[in-house]
Amino acid sequence: GAAAVEPVKAKKGKVDSRAEVNLATEKRCIDYVRVLGAEMVQTANSGHPGAAMGCAPMAHLLWSRFMKYDPKEPKWINRDRFVLSNGHACALLYSMLHLTGYDISIDDLQNFRQLDSITPGHPENHVTPG
Repeated sequence: GAAAVEPVKAKKGKVDSRAEVNLATEKRCIDYVRVLGAEMVQTANSGHPGAAMGCAPMAHLLWSRFMKYDPKEPKWINRDRFVLSNGHACALLYSMLHLTGYDISIDDLQNFRQLDSITPGHPENHVTPG
């Protein structure tokens, strides 16, 4: 689950306290992604939060450690793309875009699956920044 980052062992088999703090921070970040996804679906009264909640550890790991992107330059040609093939996980995508600094506000997340929203429910090209 949320233990995607294992604490590193310090000398003599003791766990490094910095690693424990990092693990707690990682878990908090993952839990926040899960809560955002669940709240978006609940507020919209539409969809299912399962994919957003279940894929949160993977998404956090990818976006925080591996992907290259710049929220200030959302059309940067050499950026990595996070592509989802199912609409059920779009709350995850919108949450990650919001949390990583793209121009998607909490209000935009609360307008998930609403008419004329930039978070329409099934990601549309050229509608949502990022």
